[in-house]
Amino acid sequence: MALSELLKEELILQLGSLPSNALLVINRIVVEVERICTKSERIQNGGDVRSWELTLARHRLSKCIEYYKLGSKQGRVELHSHLSVMIYRQVAPERTQLSFAARHLLIEDFLQDFYADSLKAFRRENDLADNYTPRTRIELAEYMGFTLAYAKRRVMTRYGAVQLLVLRAKSFAKRQPSDTVMDIEQVTEFAKGEEAQMQNRSPVMQQVRERLVADTLDPHDTVVRERVIGELVQYLESQGHNDCADYLILKLQDLSAPEIDDILGLTPRSRDYLQQRFKYHVEKFAHSSHWQLVHQWLGADLDQKLGLSEPQWNAFVAQLDSLQQQLLSLKRANLSDFEIAKALKITPKQVQKRWSHLLEMASLVRNKAPESSNNRINHSIAA
Repeated sequence: MALSELLKEELILQLGSLPSNALLVINRIVVEVERICTKSERIQNGGDVRSWELTLARHRLSKCIEYYKLGSKQGRVELHSHLSVMIYRQVAPERTQLSFAARHLLIEDFLQDFYADSLKAFRRENDLADNYTPRTRIELAEYMGFTLAYAKRRVMTRYGAVQLLVLRAKSFAKRQPSDTVMDIEQVTEFAKGEEAQMQNRSPVMQQVRERLVADTLDPHDTVVRERVIGELVQYLESQGHNDCADYLILKLQDLSAPEIDDILGLTPRSRDYLQQRFKYHVEKFAHSSHWQLVHQWLGADLDQKLGLSEPQWNAFVAQLDSLQQQLLSLKRANLSDFEIAKALKITPKQVQKRWSHLLEMASLVRNKAPESSNNRINHSIAA
């Protein structure tokens, strides 16, 4: 049976019918697979060309069917999420400390250009017209499958083989302008003199002024939340838990568990293990290294009695031993860990460990109330 007929039967079996323009898509798959097998010396020397053609064609058709079943909207979301994870750490210039929101904007700018380039490559490699655009659902699924494969192509560099998308993202990062040093007072004050007025009207000055005004209109909770997310991503990466950072990024895009499993290549067992490690490191982040930032976001810092009501606070303090009460008093007095260690005659590391335990005790008290502020760090960070 001809390869095109085999693919046609499989498509009907999977979808129940033959979609509009499906035969054109099948023909393009067959032509591409035959071209690959003809040019590959390894396949030609192996002697089983027909088997390779069938394997490669079925693989391409399966990706096409997968995106077809997702539909145009969800298919775009999954493709975008997959590509975003691939370049999250490469799209920004090295040694720059960007927030999650800033890095997300860079990813959006970069991927819009990449999609346009992918469409040009799709037209070129399939001998299509310069104005060709996928219009039917099966054609869009074909294009999304091609874009994913195009992004993963290996390109040889002096450092070895690198995925095309990653290589492009690194080049994009190198083209980003360096930070511009600017006096904030100069931005906000009335310019005096002709030269100062010319500088005051410069595009950079205008952009900074607009950003300052925009920031003042942002809700405080949103600003702090973005900072928490950015710090958490950097914390996970600095600890060597890049898979946890990728998991967080996908959760922030409101993807379902099966979608995340597919993008990260997780089995049910590996997903459970990843979720356990993610939860452990989020709690460590919230109770140890960045407790002040997190509790500020939760509205549960020391000035607010760790988010406890008056009865809860009294019950919490009553269960502390004398050393813990001294630690709490010294923390409320804004002393450093070194100063507290000296006052309590323990090491700074012991101060951090005891304080982390004290925060966990406070969270247990908060958890007794319905929808407590402590629960927000576990499920609202991706809201």
